[in-house]
Amino acid sequence: MSEDICFTPAVELASRIRNGNLSPVTVVDAFLDRIERVNPEINAYVTVLDEHAREKAREAEAALQAGGKVGPLHGVPVAIKDLVDVEGVKTTSGSKLRSDNVATRDDIVVQRLRDAGAIVLGKTNTPEFGRKPMTTNYLFGPTGNPWDPEKTAGGSSGGSGAAVGAGLAPLAQGSDTAGSIRVPASACGIYGLMPDFGRVPKGPNRSDAFVYVGPYSFTGPMTRTVGDAALMLDVMAGPHRASPFSLPERNRSYLDAVRGATADLKVAYSPDLGICEVAPGIRDTVDDAVNALEPKVRSIDRVETVFDQTWDELHDAIEVLLQERYRGMYHRLQQEGTDLLEHREDVTNEVISRVEKSLELTVLDVRRAEQVRTEAYDAVQSLLGGYDLLVTPTLGMPPFEKGTQPEGINGVEIDPLHGWILTWPFNLTGNPTASVPAGYSDDQLPIGMQLIGRRHEDDTVLRASAAFEEARPWTTTRPPL
Repeated sequence: MSEDICFTPAVELASRIRNGNLSPVTVVDAFLDRIERVNPEINAYVTVLDEHAREKAREAEAALQAGGKVGPLHGVPVAIKDLVDVEGVKTTSGSKLRSDNVATRDDIVVQRLRDAGAIVLGKTNTPEFGRKPMTTNYLFGPTGNPWDPEKTAGGSSGGSGAAVGAGLAPLAQGSDTAGSIRVPASACGIYGLMPDFGRVPKGPNRSDAFVYVGPYSFTGPMTRTVGDAALMLDVMAGPHRASPFSLPERNRSYLDAVRGATADLKVAYSPDLGICEVAPGIRDTVDDAVNALEPKVRSIDRVETVFDQTWDELHDAIEVLLQERYRGMYHRLQQEGTDLLEHREDVTNEVISRVEKSLELTVLDVRRAEQVRTEAYDAVQSLLGGYDLLVTPTLGMPPFEKGTQPEGINGVEIDPLHGWILTWPFNLTGNPTASVPAGYSDDQLPIGMQLIGRRHEDDTVLRASAAFEEARPWTTTRPPL
């Protein structure tokens, strides 16, 4: 029974708990037992709050017995990425230099999840400071894929993706600045949603409330089902005074949006965005998934190009913007008494490289990058002026050996960090985007399909995702762990 609980949708868990058909204590015990058995193999969690979770489960059960009002996630476990603060718990950001950093307050999103009744099981692994799309660091080591622990889980929300994929949490929080929700969602065979920018507020613990636009940085749900993501987003979304970019309150539930019709949707399909390398097996799987989606929508048209710029031009732009962010982080840590460049032996090469490059940036470099970004923004919005959605593969290749970096696809040399992912261009544009499980490679590794919507239309992304889930259900297939 405990195995079944760990792969039961959060919507169902929440309903059964509210109705008194399932005890929060039983649910939390089931997940903690599975974490104890499986986590040593994949290293999804870096901190497990077993005593805290069991205490909160007992409190949740007592509240039900007392007949009090309960929230929409009452008794439902959740995992939090180790870049986000949970009061009284370490936030290491995957860095040896932050190994003793204990948060003094909850992040907004954590507080909202708790207020809705969710029970935090622990913190999940991330590359140092979320630097790369593979999850490994000097403090905790690599996270393995639930479908093959020797393969990467993706990143930077790889711990959250692996936790949900392996049945170690029904819900997990992720964050995304270049694909960090969608990459591990694809690699781990789950659903990951990057909701519209500003939908989920950031903070309040930050030195720069305005940094999240360069490039756009999102917080969103990572779940097994689309309905679970909608339920979680209903809790996380909404304005907050500490977040200058947060969007106004909605008058409609995301769960209602999931049930919406899709027969009116016009879809554009680009197998490679016109600029990316995509392995034949990925292309064939996503082609097949698009065919399955076609009866659910009004039309699907194939488009060969999306952007006017080359891959290198676009990538240079996002690299400059990311370097600018790291320059700010570097100086903030200096002010707190930690100089990353004076502790090179404890800092990953990727972080050192980005910091060093950031110190060479000029204002003109940043303005040129924003000009390229503007052109990319205009291209995507122009395309979506004639379509409701753009569909692409999420990754250009299946998950590879953890601890390695890919060198090429189709015999073409690629950038080892961003050359195999099709996610980061949409952090330049800010469009709501999801990755849905599209199928499996020949060696049974998950392949994801990316759905990109118009600005402020994350409802459309959710209802199209739900339509595809209905056409091609994926939750009955479990990883071999």
